[in-house]
Amino acid sequence: MSSQWLNLLRLFQSRLSQRITLWVFISLVFIETLILIPSYYRRKHELLYQLEDVSGEVVESVVRLTQQNMSTIVFGEQVVQLTRGSQVILGVAIYKENGEPMGIFGESPTLSFQDIQQSDLPHVRKWQGQRYDVAWSAEELGKPYIIIIRHDASSIQPQLYAFTLRIAGLVVLISLFVTGTTMLVLGKTVIVPILKLRQDLIDAGEAISHNQLTPNFYALSVQRHDELGDVMAAFNQMFQRITWEISERQRTAENLRVEQEKADRLLLNILPEPIAERLKDNPTCIADGFTEVTILFADIVGFTQLSERISPTDLVNLLNEIFSAFDYLTEKHDLEKIKTIGDAYMVASGLPTPRPDHAAVIAEMALDMQQEIQQFNTIHSTDLSIRIGMNTGSVVAGVIGTKKFIYDLWGDAVNTASRMESHGLPGTIQVTAATYQHLHDNYEFQERGIIPVKGKGKMMTYFLTRKKDPDI
Repeated sequence: MSSQWLNLLRLFQSRLSQRITLWVFISLVFIETLILIPSYYRRKHELLYQLEDVSGEVVESVVRLTQQNMSTIVFGEQVVQLTRGSQVILGVAIYKENGEPMGIFGESPTLSFQDIQQSDLPHVRKWQGQRYDVAWSAEELGKPYIIIIRHDASSIQPQLYAFTLRIAGLVVLISLFVTGTTMLVLGKTVIVPILKLRQDLIDAGEAISHNQLTPNFYALSVQRHDELGDVMAAFNQMFQRITWEISERQRTAENLRVEQEKADRLLLNILPEPIAERLKDNPTCIADGFTEVTILFADIVGFTQLSERISPTDLVNLLNEIFSAFDYLTEKHDLEKIKTIGDAYMVASGLPTPRPDHAAVIAEMALDMQQEIQQFNTIHSTDLSIRIGMNTGSVVAGVIGTKKFIYDLWGDAVNTASRMESHGLPGTIQVTAATYQHLHDNYEFQERGIIPVKGKGKMMTYFLTRKKDPDI
């Protein structure tokens, strides 16, 4: 029961309901007022005519008296006798047709003979507050004189006030009843559904923002065959369309995200992450200088002879196995793989992010590559070896061109590292004096001596053999 009262109170609190019922109430009051005004005047005339009905008998008696031949004194006494004891008639005035007074008996009327002459009406009336004067003309009486009777109209105004109050009260009661009924009917048929539809909109917004399932909408549970029903049907269609659009966009966004991740992974397989990010932001030529970088070139010795004995597919699979192991080592030592050319492998340290231990980590990489080749030979019963060359110096690194990007190095230090590999011996790691200066405190070397290097002349080189034992 209390919930029903609360629902009723909510109807009265509804702004739309208040506005509609207010206009209904005002309209009813206005219409009833239009009805009340003529009713007021009609009632006033009824009350005044009731006074005239009372004085009508006096007029008839006065007419009879004037037909008798009697003295003025006797006539006056007879008129006074007729009006004595009357609570309505206060006075009588009689005029001849020419305006000569025949006598005024009792209270003198304010309606004069001149007022009657100026009027074209056979029956002249004048109401002044508590007095009401009525004149019967000679034409109306059929006699050569005029009779004016003064009435006590003091009860007219209070009766009109009482009549007005009754009508006004009735108007207010009818207006309140109609507006209350209108509010209840309007609330049940319009306001409550609108409020529930508003809650549906709020729930729909929450469901969409939190990617939830379709709520139990009020609009889905109601079948209406009116304009509000059309609005609910349109709401259901709108929500279904929005839900479908959001689902489609989410699927599209997810597909784009997956494809973007694939593209990012492919790009990171080609370029270092900082370089890839720079290319995304500004796809132009990238060239950075580095003062100290260590470069490693490695070539598999015996691979050409092996290619003559096995199929191209098997050959590529073996090479893929070796280079995949080398790729794992670059990730292990946090190095930057530059490229592979045939059975040659190039890696660098100290770029694109400089690091102080660039030579040491390349040395560890080279020693691990030798172990990987030994394990490969054991597994596949092959007799491969690896020739490695290393050099330290300044380079320029970057990306050039607009297609098939590759992160590459340029500079004399790169050429020298390549010469260290090509002029080395199978199964050895040949380094320049520059690299030797960075590593000789922690690694053991075998001096190879001065050798002629193509394009460089004579150079002092060393073979890296192993890392020193820290206990010695």
